[in-house]
Amino acid sequence: MSSVDTTVIICCAGMGTRLGIGTTKALLHIDGKQLIIHQLEALKDYTDIRVVVGYQADRVIDVVNSYRKDIMFVFNNEYKETGAAASLCKALVKTRKFILTIDGDILIKPSDFKRILDEKGEFLAVSKKNSCEPVLVNVKNEQAIHFDNEGNYEWPGVAKIESSMITKGSGFTYEIIEKLLPIRSVVVDSRDIDTPEDYENASDWASKGYSYR
Repeated sequence: MSSVDTTVIICCAGMGTRLGIGTTKALLHIDGKQLIIHQLEALKDYTDIRVVVGYQADRVIDVVNSYRKDIMFVFNNEYKETGAAASLCKALVKTRKFILTIDGDILIKPSDFKRILDEKGEFLAVSKKNSCEPVLVNVKNEQAIHFDNEGNYEWPGVAKIESSMITKGSGFTYEIIEKLLPIRSVVVDSRDIDTPEDYENASDWASKGYSYR
């Protein structure tokens, strides 16, 4: 079972400045609950989950602890100067064979989330382009080849990779993963939330049962 050999790392230390509402994106309310609760509900069978916090850390910790008491919190106190890669690397202590890294600003269709959690081995999740400021990846023959501004899919910030292969970084997580490509790609329906328009679209999508583009 994937949950036995996998450490989950949710990176939600950032300030979400592009969203402009003064709340870390992990605490955004979507369809009646915070975004991070959506993620934790999908991860109910995983026993090694680490949430990297920084901006509004106390609020994130309170919300997570209200749902589960067994989550490990990792602090990225340099969240103003570093990117998600630094948050990921701070959590890489005594991890299991695989790391499942999840950005704290991603909403995944529940059935697709369940499907990727059943995937064995390494993969990079990819989505159709739908956000305002996407990280794009070039996919060919179900392999993620490289990150590229002209890529044919969007990367929603989810990947499962061997812990021993991860190198240190402080910028963007995709810069770490780029060194490990090609990796098998898995298509999911998801919404990345970076801007007010993204937030509106994700909220509308969830309220309608994740049933439209």
